[in-house]
Amino acid sequence: MMRVVLLTMVAMTAFAANSVLNRMAVGAGLVDPLTFAWVRLLAGAMALGLLVALRAVLRGGALWAGWRGRVAGVAGLLIYLLAFSLAYRSLDAGIGALILFGSVQITMFGGALMAREVVPLARWLGAGLAFAGLVLLLATGGAQVPGREAALMACAGMGWGVYSLAGRRAKDALGATAWNFMLAVPVLFVLLAMVPPSADAPAAQVLGLWLAVVSGAVTSGLGYALWYHLVPQLGAARAAVAQLTVPVLAAGGGALWLGEGVGLRFAVAAALVLGGVAVANLPAGKRLGAGR
Repeated sequence: MMRVVLLTMVAMTAFAANSVLNRMAVGAGLVDPLTFAWVRLLAGAMALGLLVALRAVLRGGALWAGWRGRVAGVAGLLIYLLAFSLAYRSLDAGIGALILFGSVQITMFGGALMAREVVPLARWLGAGLAFAGLVLLLATGGAQVPGREAALMACAGMGWGVYSLAGRRAKDALGATAWNFMLAVPVLFVLLAMVPPSADAPAAQVLGLWLAVVSGAVTSGLGYALWYHLVPQLGAARAAVAQLTVPVLAAGGGALWLGEGVGLRFAVAAALVLGGVAVANLPAGKRLGAGR
């Protein structure tokens, strides 16, 4: 169990890093959102494809991961990538991650209920406590959150929720993730070819492109492969609660790398979120009311 917890922390840190990297590149005008999404997807597909090929050479086994969950995985990935990049034109890293994983929370808990997965009371209480912390984190004393970008980030969260649910039964996490990325490349290429160039789009700078490469190959590709490996062990409801830590991590990264402000409100919100996750993941014998 401790190994699963540690690997989940690594995956959540990677997801938070995606918010910081995207905001750092797109928000600063180092690259336009659609180019960032394209380079991120292409880098992830190349890195994951190489890993799958090397694994086949060194250890044997099939290259193809099968069609099960592939359509939903590709669709969810594309919705997430495009909406995520477009939303970070204006949103701070922490607030964007909050909206993203609040939407993921709703999508994945809905998926758990639709699949008739048993959701213990402690997990509901933990999710409520964690979500209260996220609401506190969002309540920044009257700061305006751009409505269009907030809606885009909510769509990104639904896409990521669908992507995560599609991976619950993946027998080959790395292969499934790699093929989702590789199959999404031609689809996104066609979609972008249909979009007329924007006159006010910033010229892509080298740093912006490198940030997209890191986001695609490392914090997206490898992070998602790890996540596909973990979701079957966590279950949809517990996975949704675990992802509520990401906004806190993203807000911390935004403060460290982007100068986005945090303070007492952030500290209290972080305590609520992490406390909620702890409650939701209590062992069965120690859950609230257990054994009484």
